[in-house]
Amino acid sequence: MPIHIRANPGDYAEACLLPGDPLRAKYIAETFFDDVVQRNGERGMLGYSGTFNGKPVSVQSSGMGCPSAAIAIEELVQLGVKKIMRVGTCGGLQPDMTMGDLVIAMAATAADSTADHYVLGEAHSPTADFGLVHEAVHLAKRLGKPVRVGQVVTSDIFYQLDPSIAGRWSDRGILAVEMEAAVLFTLGALRKFQAGCMLIVSDVIVEGEFLRISDEDMRKAVDEMTELALHTVTA
Repeated sequence: MPIHIRANPGDYAEACLLPGDPLRAKYIAETFFDDVVQRNGERGMLGYSGTFNGKPVSVQSSGMGCPSAAIAIEELVQLGVKKIMRVGTCGGLQPDMTMGDLVIAMAATAADSTADHYVLGEAHSPTADFGLVHEAVHLAKRLGKPVRVGQVVTSDIFYQLDPSIAGRWSDRGILAVEMEAAVLFTLGALRKFQAGCMLIVSDVIVEGEFLRISDEDMRKAVDEMTELALHTVTA
């Protein structure tokens, strides 16, 4: 039994969603799953298993940032999980983005040292599993959900000290900034599981003004993202 996810092999399905927020994990399980069973509550890291359209699926919260996410991911793999799809939020970096946009990450620039530690500081490009990206894009088109597909950046600082860094990321074509994808993709490569990441744009900076999505719009966008993620990992 792992230290932080107090469960046994077989308690989690091979397909698992990974939100950061424990309450979002609870919401996903109660809203989208049938036959829900809580699998973990250790340190508030809520995890659940159930079925979606008759197929086994789980959801496990990861906390905020790569170090916390890495613990959850490592232990999910120990428990037999084979597909992990992060479902989270991000800051939009491109001028044509709006709050509520859905981003599917293909790769993650590691502006966080956790992923670097896993590869001993050697050059590495954290990349999502192509099969999950392809399936997500295909399903999004079929469901009529517009998506943005491309590179994100994983930061280890939420309240940035350098106000100009977002502009530099934007100039490099990076779609959004978030805090967990780089280590998820790195561990996917090292531990041999399928790793993917979907993100809702929850805030944007327009002409120096910080704008945040409303709770109502966030709930609607998260529901649409979760539905797409569940269809993707159970396909």
